[in-house]
Amino acid sequence: MLKKIIAFARREAVFTAAFVAAAISAVFVPPSADYAEYFNMRVLFILFSLMTVVSGFQTCQVFTAGAEFLCRKMKNFRSTALALTVSCFFLSMFITNDVALITLVPFTLIIIKKLKAYRQAAFLTVLETIAANLGSMLTPLGNPQNLFLYTQMDISAIGFVRILLPYTAFSLLVLVLLTFFIPKTQIDFDGTDHSNPANSTEESDKPHKHKANKKEKIFACTILFCLCLLCVFRLIPAHFLAFIIFVAVFATDRQILLKVDYMLLLTFCAFFIFTGNIGKIESIKTFLQTIVKGNEFISGILASQVISNVPAALLLEPFCESHEKLLLGVNIGGLGTLVASLASLISYKIYKNPENAELTQKCGKNYMAVFTFLNILCLALLCILYILLNILKVSGIFRAV
Repeated sequence: MLKKIIAFARREAVFTAAFVAAAISAVFVPPSADYAEYFNMRVLFILFSLMTVVSGFQTCQVFTAGAEFLCRKMKNFRSTALALTVSCFFLSMFITNDVALITLVPFTLIIIKKLKAYRQAAFLTVLETIAANLGSMLTPLGNPQNLFLYTQMDISAIGFVRILLPYTAFSLLVLVLLTFFIPKTQIDFDGTDHSNPANSTEESDKPHKHKANKKEKIFACTILFCLCLLCVFRLIPAHFLAFIIFVAVFATDRQILLKVDYMLLLTFCAFFIFTGNIGKIESIKTFLQTIVKGNEFISGILASQVISNVPAALLLEPFCESHEKLLLGVNIGGLGTLVASLASLISYKIYKNPENAELTQKCGKNYMAVFTFLNILCLALLCILYILLNILKVSGIFRAV
């Protein structure tokens, strides 16, 4: 039993930390009916809805098929790497950085194995990870901390995008430039797995009815995703959205509901309890207000390096004066250490999967060195951009941020 608990704690480290923090805070602020006020139900409903719809798209392999289509159009490895990196960047804006990496990193490693481009494995995987973290910061749907902070800010979705657009555009430029360090090796890409003869006939053997059902599922998921967008734009209530999506998915393919990351929802709940209780402990509340107020940007970056950017946003938000600076801090703060963003941990776990043991042995054990160098480089560049834009803003030359 103890081994199972330890294994669970390691597997769900962020939830475990959030649960322990909530439990400790409950000692000082005993549970009561006031706890109900801690929960931001709009965030939880939208997050559940979005994860459910994206899981539906994943079961149809929509994102993988799109990435494979792009790769087939590429003539060399550098252009293929650029296509995959840019795909991670833009996909993460709508399906979250976690899902973008879960979809594209395994596909990338398959391509690397086929092309025997082992020396580029770590560099390209890290590049995609950074792309997902930076691309996701543009929209409220891109990552959980954005969704949470957006619900706390009195701002339109367009206004939200305007805050982050300069940083996102600059990030894309940096990522494109970094792909030039990848060799321009000529390739003849073939996405099918010829090692398994059954795979070549699998698609043709499927009944036409199954293909039609797949198209219907994609269409249904597209409609539900549009409802998610309407909810983000505050045109329909979040609880209504969650109810509609739950009923629709339960009636058509309830297996999708099993793929939802409920641990993320529980992590949010635990942090809501923790931050709510902290706000009632006057000494800690005063301490955090003193540290965070006026230093939201640097506080967001530093806290993210230790506890990752989602918990950092939940912890610091009640004590911040400028939501915009905190928003930038926790998004840019997703760069740096491996734990700064949960998405970074996901791609690292995929890369280190025992199934990729042969690949990681051939490409060397340099993942962490490459990850640290590129993350610190991008973090430094974006911090410099933040300083420059604020100087221009103060001087009145730049008013977009």
